[in-house]
Amino acid sequence: MFYVYIIYSKTLDLYYKGFSEDVAQRLLYHNENRSRYTSDKGPWELVYSKSFETKKEALIEELRLKKLNRKSIETLIK
Repeated sequence: MFYVYIIYSKTLDLYYKGFSEDVAQRLLYHNENRSRYTSDKGPWELVYSKSFETKKEALIEELRLKKLNRKSIETLIK
């Protein structure tokens, strides 16, 4: 399975959208400052994830999520 996810930093009031085959492991990377963009911006919490059968489907969805504005993201995760 392939996943898209949204994580949230309360510290910066910031959402980050990404793609992974293992969401739990990826969240750990973000919180251990092992991801360049999200390092020193956490702690991060998972607020949304969705699974896909193919990598292509997940990457298409990730691109769609990255184009969403904040209001649309918050509507999605509710």
